[in-house]
Amino acid sequence: MTTFEELEVGTELPPLSRVVTREDVKAYADAGGDQNPLHQDDEMARSVGFDGIIAHGMFTMGHMAACVVGWAGPGAEVRKISATFRSPVSMEETIVAGGRVRALDPAARTAGVETWVRVDRDGREEYPVKRGEAIVHFP
Repeated sequence: MTTFEELEVGTELPPLSRVVTREDVKAYADAGGDQNPLHQDDEMARSVGFDGIIAHGMFTMGHMAACVVGWAGPGAEVRKISATFRSPVSMEETIVAGGRVRALDPAARTAGVETWVRVDRDGREEYPVKRGEAIVHFP
């Protein structure tokens, strides 16, 4: 569990990794109601320039949110979270969410956290989500 007192600007969130699978993307589509064929039909996804189906942007952002929530721990509240989507995520890619504390407000007991999701593509680090932000309140 993270406490507000132990935070410093620059504190890194532990990275959170996951392999994106068809089953996860299908479950996300079913739960959220987004049945766009880009997320379910390889042929259709290829017809518009992708290698196959892609994960929902919000699926990727959800992974980023899980990283923040896991780091903050019980009792903390994520009061705001946002992201800029920069590129799609394909099946079987390993996405890694992370972040860094960029600001602290002792009076409000909040931390402003810069967040991101990265993926290794052919030896290059790319960011499907970059310049994300979370505001976390600590008890």
